[in-house]
This record gives sequence, C-alpha cells and structure tokens, in this order.
Amino acid sequence: MSGAIASDNTAARQTLTLRGRKVVGGVAEGEALVTRQHISGWGGVDPRTGTIIETRHELRGVSFAGKVLVFPGAKGSSGWSSTFHTARLMGMAPAAMLYNETTAKAALGAVVTHAPTVTDFDLDPLQHIETGDWVRVDADRGVVEVVRRAT
Repeated sequence: MSGAIASDNTAARQTLTLRGRKVVGGVAEGEALVTRQHISGWGGVDPRTGTIIETRHELRGVSFAGKVLVFPGAKGSSGWSSTFHTARLMGMAPAAMLYNETTAKAALGAVVTHAPTVTDFDLDPLQHIETGDWVRVDADRGVVEVVRRAT
C-alpha cells in the first residue's frame, strides 16, 4: 500500500508504508530518530557514543545508536566514512538510515555502517515519520513500514 496510511485493526495503530531505493541492503527495525537538519560527519558526531555534538544542531546531545536515523542528508567533509565506521565498530551506529539527498558522503556513511539504508522515496519520510515511531526497514525491497507511536 505504497504511500497510503492504513488502519491496523489488530494493533489499533496507524501504519504507513513508504517505498524507495536501496542504498545498502538488509533488514532492521527500531525507534525513529528524525531531524530536518543535515548532519555533519566530521566534528558533528561523537562516534564512541553515536551522539550528535554539533553545536547548533537540533539533536545536539542525542544518540542515534540503535535507532532508525531519518535525516535530509550529509553535510561537511568526507569525515562521514571514518566517523560512521568508528561508530559501527563501537556498536553505536544507527540500526538503519533513511535520507532524501544522496551524496557520496551519505552513501559512504551508509556503506561503512552496514546499516540498511533507503533513499528516493515515493513520500518524504521527513513529512511522515516522527521521532518515536517504530520503523521497519527492508532495504532489499525498498520498503519502509512505519507504526505511529501512541499519542
């Protein structure tokens, strides 16, 4: 049900399915962590904790470790590869990543984390996913299923 919100009667929760293009394959699920701000890989993330440390970032002090990171894209230098590789080695990488703007930085960050990653969506994930939603990413199929958090 691409691009549609449906009622899941068994769970009495709203679900949403987005479709996109695989960047890195695999399947993962977890709580969404959403930012509408680009993330700087070099100097913007502490790879030992997965915490965003960029001074003016809306998620400063928040860790993406084990979360489904939803963001517009990468910014800054090519430090994404080193930072996100270290985060993976420390067990602090995102469980999965969803982004809108494919750049070499973002794609390389996805590859070195080994996190299932999807881009080029039929619906903008930044408009339809909120922090705290439960997200299942099947990057091999390009399918993202979102269960809205209880309000």
